[in-house]
Amino acid sequence: MLGSLWSAASGMKAQQVNIDVTSNNLANVNTPGFKKARAEFQDLMYRTASEAGAPVNNGTRTPIGSQIGMGVRAVGVARSFAQGDFLQTENPYDMTIEGEGFFQVQMGDGTVAYTRDGGFKVDSNGTLVTSEGFIVQPNISVPQGARQVTVTPEGVVTAMIGEQAQNLGQIQLVRFVNPAGLTAQGRNLFKPTEASGDPQTFAPGEAGAGTRVMQGALENSNVKVVEEMVNLIVAQRAYEANSKSISTADEMLGQANNLKR
Repeated sequence: MLGSLWSAASGMKAQQVNIDVTSNNLANVNTPGFKKARAEFQDLMYRTASEAGAPVNNGTRTPIGSQIGMGVRAVGVARSFAQGDFLQTENPYDMTIEGEGFFQVQMGDGTVAYTRDGGFKVDSNGTLVTSEGFIVQPNISVPQGARQVTVTPEGVVTAMIGEQAQNLGQIQLVRFVNPAGLTAQGRNLFKPTEASGDPQTFAPGEAGAGTRVMQGALENSNVKVVEEMVNLIVAQRAYEANSKSISTADEMLGQANNLKR
């Protein structure tokens, strides 16, 4: 009976993780470029009283075994990089990636991070930066007096300088063999790991890439509120069910202790 207590306790701990992940998804429902996460679970070890197929009398074998599980644990939090909806902003420096890939930004310590949040700005030097001031890579500078800044689907940035159209550079994207292996850094940024593989640079619109850059739009979070609310209800009910298991096992233990008075 003590086993049921620990199994139910493990279920409650696992559902706490589930609710934490779901709550974070809901908190970021309006965060540009946010990618929803999902808790993954795994059953624990089993107490085996008898194996399936064990021999019995007269040469027969048991058709089923007798195993009792010892609970559950959260083994990981998988992230979905499915495309989010587009939000038209009409801001010439806002960009969204249609397809796979990430923007590259140089952080304050000189390292490079990756993001799907294309809410870019221009700083006092005319450099294209993120909301945190991290420089978009490759570096693109908008000269003073530039007007009609245009970004083509291939990521080519141009502007009118005087009466001449001038090429200011090209947005380069990166992809990873396993984007689910990226580590979230907060601030809408990711860093690569051994699991994600090395970043592979490519140009939007490159043959076979299937990716374009859209100007004047942001990629919304790919969180679906209705799905997350259903997940929240399921997790809450599972948590309640596990707490009921603990209450039931406790009542049974109490009854066993009261057999002798």
